[in-house]
Amino acid sequence: MDGNGRWAKARHLPRVAGHKSGMESVRSVVKMAPDLGIEVLTLYAFSSENWKRPEEEVGFLFNLLKSYLQSEIAELDAKNVQIRCIGNWRALPADLVTLIDGAIERTKDNAGLKLVLALNYGSHDEITRAVRACVADGLTGGQIDEAAIEARLDTAGLPAPDLIIRTSGEERLSNFMMWQAAYSEFVFTPVLWPDFDGDALARACDHFAVRERRYGGI
Repeated sequence: MDGNGRWAKARHLPRVAGHKSGMESVRSVVKMAPDLGIEVLTLYAFSSENWKRPEEEVGFLFNLLKSYLQSEIAELDAKNVQIRCIGNWRALPADLVTLIDGAIERTKDNAGLKLVLALNYGSHDEITRAVRACVADGLTGGQIDEAAIEARLDTAGLPAPDLIIRTSGEERLSNFMMWQAAYSEFVFTPVLWPDFDGDALARACDHFAVRERRYGGI
């Protein structure tokens, strides 16, 4: 979800205004996803590199996430959405962790859209933690194979992403799901995240639908 800062700058607004507007895009995309047949929607909400941003901006992002969970959890639960998190999210502020725990517990039995929030997430960190977990579990040598690592990734139990969308014209992974994205399709759009809505998601899915996926075959 890239481009909040540039969206705000183009309108001579503070960066936080872009993040606030971007939250409306989150609502629109989450609402549209089930109608498009999407079963798992992952939002890269806060990366492990985002700590480098100004403290005031980081705090605003955390408060925005708290506000989203507080205001949306009842509706998400009513719509059968299951909330999950990936990343080292327990290192976030304690009050935010409490809210996330509550949202996960409240929606754990829901069978609709799986809404995965990537929080304090970085793929290098995720893979490193998975390998360390293999060692901690007593695995050695050939026992540490792809299946063992995948079982200890944050995304264990979730399918690999079919489609990864990046907004704002940037064309790189930026440490996102580098293991899981081995055979993902990509859509790079110049649209800044605050201007990306449910209709934009539908157009991205249309692009994906006509692609031929060979997984290394002919």
